[in-house]
Amino acid sequence: MTVPGRVEAAALLLSLDPPAWFIRHARAVAEVAAWLAERIESRGVAVDRRLVEAAALLHDVDKALPAGDPARDLPHGEGSAAWLTRAGHAELARAVAGHPVTRLLDGEAFRRWAAFASREERIVAYADKRAGQRLESMDARFESWRRRYAAPAADGRDAARDDRVWRSVRVRADRLEADVCRAAGVAPWEVRRLAWTDGVIRSARRTAGPSANPS
Repeated sequence: MTVPGRVEAAALLLSLDPPAWFIRHARAVAEVAAWLAERIESRGVAVDRRLVEAAALLHDVDKALPAGDPARDLPHGEGSAAWLTRAGHAELARAVAGHPVTRLLDGEAFRRWAAFASREERIVAYADKRAGQRLESMDARFESWRRRYAAPAADGRDAARDDRVWRSVRVRADRLEADVCRAAGVAPWEVRRLAWTDGVIRSARRTAGPSANPS
């Protein structure tokens, strides 16, 4: 098992033939995560930047898997972890499995994750909450997620319950943000992207051989 380098991670991503919007999101998350990891390392905190970059670039691969792949039947994040483990990169599994916003819905599950998550896992999870197709505020990301995941309210009581759930989710996300930004020594509005994916994606396309999709 090895942590893939930048070009190898990009080749794995491209092996699934993802659409352009998917690649834009993967690149945005990877560049936000890389910027945070670099900042944290510069403050004397040990962090595996290679793992952060690869996991962030590949965090959503289960959304691009072909029909019939068994990992498609797993919950989001866990499917990515299973596919990457099958590809020989099990060391990325925890970082990709823990990133989905739906992990924040269960307070007890979040507390367990927060108690044991590595710095790398936290960076990837937070980067995904700051990047859609580009770097965004968490306000913008959560508004998008709420529109996507919130069940239509049948009455006022359902709406109130939904509001309570999403307030709780946002509180947990704010805790994650505070932890990662504190480690990086920045305020949330100071977070940026570290440009590295464009050339790497182009290099992976130039050197692409037979499909790397693990069977």
